[in-house]
Amino acid sequence: MARVLVVRDAPYDVARSVMQRRFPAMVLSRYVAVFAALFAALLIIVPATAQQTETRIALVVGNGAYEGAPIATAANDAGLIAQTLQAAGFDVVGARDLDEDALRKALRDFLDKAAATGPDTVAFVYLAGYGLQLEGETFFAPVDARIATAVDVPVAALRVSDYIKRLSTVPLKARFVVLDAARANPFVKTGEPLAGGLALVEAEPGSLIAYNAAPGTVAPPETGAYGAYAQALVEMIREGGLQPAVLFDRVRLRVNETTRGAAMPWDDARIEAPFVFFERNVDAPAQAQPEPIASLRDRPLGEIGAREAYSVAVERDTLQGYQDFLGAYPDDPMAKRVRAIVAARREATTWRRALSSGTQDAYWSYLSRYPRGPHAADARRRLARLSAPPRPPEAFTALSFDLPPPPPEEESYFDRQVVAFDDPAYALPPPPPGVLAPRPAYIVDIAAPPPEDELFALPVPLFEPVPAYVSAPAYIVAPPDNVIYRNIHNTVVINEINRRVIERPRGPSAAALIGGAAGLGAAALAARVALPPSLSHRAGRHDADPNADGPRRDRPGLPPGARDERPNDPRIGRPLPALSVPDPRAARPDPKALPEPRPVANTRPSGDVGAPPDRVRPGDGKSGPDRKAAIDRRAPPDAVNPAGPGAGRGNADPADRAALRRERIERREAARAAAKAERPQLRPALDQPLGDRAREGRPGHDRVARPGFEPNGPERVRREPANPNREAPGQPPRRGPDSDALQRQQQRLQIQEARQQQRMQMEQQQAARRQQGQAQQQQMMQRQQIQENRQQQRMQMEQQQQQAQRQQMHQRQQMMQRQQIQAQQQQQQAAQRQQMMQQQQQRQAAQRQQRQAPPSGGNPNCHPGRPCR
Repeated sequence: MARVLVVRDAPYDVARSVMQRRFPAMVLSRYVAVFAALFAALLIIVPATAQQTETRIALVVGNGAYEGAPIATAANDAGLIAQTLQAAGFDVVGARDLDEDALRKALRDFLDKAAATGPDTVAFVYLAGYGLQLEGETFFAPVDARIATAVDVPVAALRVSDYIKRLSTVPLKARFVVLDAARANPFVKTGEPLAGGLALVEAEPGSLIAYNAAPGTVAPPETGAYGAYAQALVEMIREGGLQPAVLFDRVRLRVNETTRGAAMPWDDARIEAPFVFFERNVDAPAQAQPEPIASLRDRPLGEIGAREAYSVAVERDTLQGYQDFLGAYPDDPMAKRVRAIVAARREATTWRRALSSGTQDAYWSYLSRYPRGPHAADARRRLARLSAPPRPPEAFTALSFDLPPPPPEEESYFDRQVVAFDDPAYALPPPPPGVLAPRPAYIVDIAAPPPEDELFALPVPLFEPVPAYVSAPAYIVAPPDNVIYRNIHNTVVINEINRRVIERPRGPSAAALIGGAAGLGAAALAARVALPPSLSHRAGRHDADPNADGPRRDRPGLPPGARDERPNDPRIGRPLPALSVPDPRAARPDPKALPEPRPVANTRPSGDVGAPPDRVRPGDGKSGPDRKAAIDRRAPPDAVNPAGPGAGRGNADPADRAALRRERIERREAARAAAKAERPQLRPALDQPLGDRAREGRPGHDRVARPGFEPNGPERVRREPANPNREAPGQPPRRGPDSDALQRQQQRLQIQEARQQQRMQMEQQQAARRQQGQAQQQQMMQRQQIQENRQQQRMQMEQQQQQAQRQQMHQRQQMMQRQQIQAQQQQQQAAQRQQMMQQQQQRQAAQRQQRQAPPSGGNPNCHPGRPCR
């Protein structure tokens, strides 16, 4: 180690001595200052450049068209959330009113998409509709659900935990699952009832689960265009700079304020990675902090006022926090409301712990505490599976659940199966005025979205530009064709898009907006949320628009409803335009001498009305190699357009198109080979000198034989008309338009081949990434299985330990009973001994008295106990 230090320090000492000899101290100080500034700048730049990119994806579903009990705000809420996530840089797919099959496919597509994106991805799932709770599991109901009894719930509804567990196995940066579904459901009218609200669960690491109402409770029906929970969530997301846990705490405070205590949202956040939906710039105004929350969060509730203490307890949203409020302010008017919150949370926690135990003693313990509780029917179902009686026996091992039993004043909240804080029977006082800043104007004055009659399409609300001091993080991977994300601050573009969203025709003919102002029309269509891949076919977005000026072509990354207008692309259903424009000075051949060309299979005839100007017949107005190249692209004589005249390439069968393309390529190659053999001057080697190429293949210098086609017959040789542009004999050779066209054609072919190779490389890279993702997913699944096996082993060991403890307790009880019996026997024996001793003492006393009595005839002056006189 000493040698290393000497070797490292020696050059530095030498350099320092040289610098001291050659430069004065002031120059050295300046150099040191410059290097220090550069080093500081490097420290500032490195963290910014080292920031990893972040991909954001989201799935938004709003189910409201339920038969018999529709939800008016579900689709609007989903559209509002989707639009806000689009502005935050999420690649959003969404739909409304999904049946069971469509809902399962949409969730499966999203899970596959999340698995293919990579570990630096943030996934967001929002479901609005009816949620159900059965035996500790949360279910989401599709619009076609037929649920008459509790047995129908697992069959007709989707168990949310299955998809949450699948999403938790995917390596992601963060996961959000938001259920706006805690409502009084219209299902299960016969048999054992269902518990109200949604089930109490625990979020997986790196995940956040949020409900619009606390577990076991339901939110009130909405009366406006949007729900209170969706509005509060959008407001806090657009605020910017809020971490997930703080953001949803603010949502809870806002909803509790706007609903006057009728709804109490809940969330469980376990996201450790830093994440914000929007960032606030340095010049942003100070955030409006709730004064009690900011200054009194860590102080005991007894040291602050009741109003502030209530806000702090709601912000904490823990059972202990609410109990601390009751301990500090038991006689405050808000104590009754807090007792209702504590009662619902205590019951949900007790049932959750009973489920975790999974024994008959646990279910009996729950029933002994809550004989008419919301989960009493679930407990009886569980006991029936364990072949145990539904009623608790007189002697069983009661579990404490680490919670005290409910006091008598909490029993009144469970006379009904569903707990709703706005129930008139509870007569709960309204909460105190809110501590948050007033709601912004764009939330208060938000208008209902324009009606949307397209199948599965979410409504598109009118977007309000985000303030200039709030922006999406720069490290986000920009979502494809997201017009909202690109223009969150552009008031002019946003206003124009809002106007076109209002004025655009509804239904499948919405693509007609692209006429006139194509850019803003496409942007208005792109403002709509894309459908999941499994629903695009059913919605008809892939069909051609009859009002458009050509067949619509969808491709990856194209906005919904837009058409692919790229030129020189064979995928848009039109032939390739000519490779070069003919020289107007060139001599045109006589049209009567040329054969009548056959109609090309994948183009419109030249006489079609409305055909684009670049759709010309091969060979019209061409000469030389231009006409040769155009004729080579014609369909073979026996090719017939199966879709009739004017049909585009997109309207034919893919197999027919592939066969026609192969046949056309073969005929083109054959024609080129024949032309090269007969007329070598039209296909010279490009690596040959220009002078040699100009001198070759010109035996007559003005007339050359070339191949052609009869209208319906074999090939023939036709004389080419004189070309005045061809150099005369004796003139120096020069490059003509024909060789330039050939060179340009070869360059285009090379560019197309390079692009094709790039696409193939990208596809190979994507396939490799997918394979890596699948391998990682399999590893995660294996790890999860190992963890589940270990957990089962731990549960078995715990059950064995509990059984051993119960046996030990039983043995101890028997020993205590024996000891009690022995003690009773000893007490009886002691009492008998005492009685015998008393009797013996009495006998001894009587005997002494008899001995002391004077005999008859004795001295009268002698008395017992006295001396004789």
